[in-house]
Amino acid sequence: MKVIISVLLLSCIVFISSCYYDKEDLLYGGANSAPCTDSVGTVSYAQKIVPLLQQYCYSCHTGSFPSGNELMGTYTSDKAMAQNGKLFGTVNHSTGFSPMPKGMPKMTTCQIATIRKWIDTGMLNN
Repeated sequence: MKVIISVLLLSCIVFISSCYYDKEDLLYGGANSAPCTDSVGTVSYAQKIVPLLQQYCYSCHTGSFPSGNELMGTYTSDKAMAQNGKLFGTVNHSTGFSPMPKGMPKMTTCQIATIRKWIDTGMLNN
């Protein structure tokens, strides 16, 4: 009887200790775990969106021969990309869109939320 209880107890301990919880943000921290304040309230195109697009998009999507024939770099062209869904789809790595930025890490959750908020609030030129 003692052997059976010992085996059951040991099995329970092994079973409980073998649970695996994999949340990258919680395990490793980093930019994705920080509170996102950029997407709160009105998102300024000039102060929040342009710097993100300069950092991640404009190096390939401006000039005479923009990558993928997708021109960005002005409010009008950036708004058009947002209106047709390509801007959010690509930075969010949504199914059916080419994940962007190519050759760079995905934008943080906060950066993507900021772009989403700008789109959802009417893509103002502010």
